[in-house]
Amino acid sequence: MARLEWSDALALDLPLMDDTHREFVDLLAACEAAPTDIALFEALIDHTDDHFGREDRWMAETGFASGNCHATQHAVVLKVLREGLTRARAGDLEPMQQMVIELAPWFSNHAQSMDASLALHLRSVGYDPESGQVLSPDALPQQAISGCGGACSDSASKDASSNCETPAAA
Repeated sequence: MARLEWSDALALDLPLMDDTHREFVDLLAACEAAPTDIALFEALIDHTDDHFGREDRWMAETGFASGNCHATQHAVVLKVLREGLTRARAGDLEPMQQMVIELAPWFSNHAQSMDASLALHLRSVGYDPESGQVLSPDALPQQAISGCGGACSDSASKDASSNCETPAAA
């Protein structure tokens, strides 16, 4: 049985994002069921590369800074997965198998925190992921959103998308 199964807790009310996340969960379950199948792990990496690339584009098109922790986390996870693939191809399957196990809790947390924040932001600006059109351009942030969407510093207040971008009143 898969360690991670699709549930309403992972749904983010953005059909394209939810469909991509369902595919990821299904591929991860397939990798768990076939722990020595390098080609399946490679398919998971290819899907994840496309999945993260799409989210990174959405962030770029709607005012997230290119160095925000969400995009950085994508890059780090892909780098680690590719290293696991390299080692698996060289005959060392253990890192690949461990990564499959660890991806389930990581993805659940990532989807329910970082992706949920991104989905909220995309909805707040009326972003259509299919067309790339922003229906509410006035809602786009004045400055690129950076950081991780956590608590604001003392010198900033939260804007409408719960990111720290607007200087606090003096």
